Amino acid sequence: MTRPMKDSGIEWIGQIPENWQTAKIKYCCDIIMGQSPDSNDIKESGNIPFMQGNREFGTRYPHPTVFCDSCSKHSRIGDILMSVRAPVGAINESDRIYGIGRGLCSIKADNIDNVFLKYYLMKSVNDLQYYSNGSTFEAITTEILNSFTLVLPPGNDQKNIAAYLDAQCAAIDTLIEQTRASIEEYKKLKQAVITQAVTKGIHPGRKMKDSGIEWVGEIPEEWGIAKISSIGTTCSGATPLRSNETDFFNDATIRWVRTLDLNDGLVSDTSEKITELALQNSSCNIMPVNTICVAMYGGSGTIGKCGLLTQPCATNQAVCSIVCKQDCIMPMYLLFQLQAIRQYWMIFAVGTRKDPNISQDIVKNMRTILPPLAEQQEIAAYLDEKCAAIDAMIDKKEQLVSELESYKKSLIFEYVTGKKEVTA
Repeated sequence: MTRPMKDSGIEWIGQIPENWQTAKIKYCCDIIMGQSPDSNDIKESGNIPFMQGNREFGTRYPHPTVFCDSCSKHSRIGDILMSVRAPVGAINESDRIYGIGRGLCSIKADNIDNVFLKYYLMKSVNDLQYYSNGSTFEAITTEILNSFTLVLPPGNDQKNIAAYLDAQCAAIDTLIEQTRASIEEYKKLKQAVITQAVTKGIHPGRKMKDSGIEWVGEIPEEWGIAKISSIGTTCSGATPLRSNETDFFNDATIRWVRTLDLNDGLVSDTSEKITELALQNSSCNIMPVNTICVAMYGGSGTIGKCGLLTQPCATNQAVCSIVCKQDCIMPMYLLFQLQAIRQYWMIFAVGTRKDPNISQDIVKNMRTILPPLAEQQEIAAYLDEKCAAIDAMIDKKEQLVSELESYKKSLIFEYVTGKKEVTA
């Protein structure tokens, strides 16, 4: 039986059940806005775990990385933690007392089921972000938060909705976690397939020899070893002056590769482009098709990411370009080999600086394995087929994760706004 409904007066919600109420959050909750202590008071150990923003939020409950001995603003056990600065609206639960900085607030519900309120706030992120302001980053003020409107079912309905969503979301989260774990296993399988093929070949039972490279071990006897500098030429690019945004970046058409454009595959387009004038007034060069690009900056998550250009592109200074000598090595084979050695770039990066990068010299001196050209082509074709099949499975599972996350969001919305009713 359909429940009588009424207009909530809240655009993103629409209608709510007739017996539900609306109220400003300031009349229903005690809100503590964070305040940062002096930077000298932040330590690696101390009495109170401290969080400036949502960086330490885990899947449930924060994972603090710094502490302070005292803090003027702190959460209480059972409070809802919410980020009030970019990004606005990230939600977590306070399982103990936390010192909170200006990027967070702590919300204690008064006569509202805390779990229901958590789910309601999770679905209010877009609305909160709409009212955020700031010249350099998004933020919501105390006044904005105090005037935020809640929809409130009767008390028993709040508890029923909270219990139902806890059970349903836990089941969905388990499926998401299992699917993500499966994705990681497929990624490991892909890495193992690539490494095996580029270091041992695809024909078993061959006579082997020591490569002299620790991470490679033995290679087929007829294969060779060479530094990248001997099988190709290298260079890096540049970033045109950002102060000349209009002349150098607006209405631009020249593809310009940055590290975020590299994803261990083919590069056919870039996230940003530069103009002909920018090219003429910087150290950028147009790199030809089949150039291999390697990320030199960005820490362990980015260093060593690579890509093969299918279109002529310029690059920035964080990218090392390798133009292969076609009589020595096939670009596609080198692309697969660089994927196999990606984890080893960090060995060379660690000792270079506090925030480690690799240099063009490190790239030049990296040793590569050289099968005969015909076998390189055979290995590249084999890996194309094998990796495509694994990537298809990964894509399918990532799509499942996306669908589960969307379903979870819609489920929360439907129940915290009364579109659906929890039945016994």
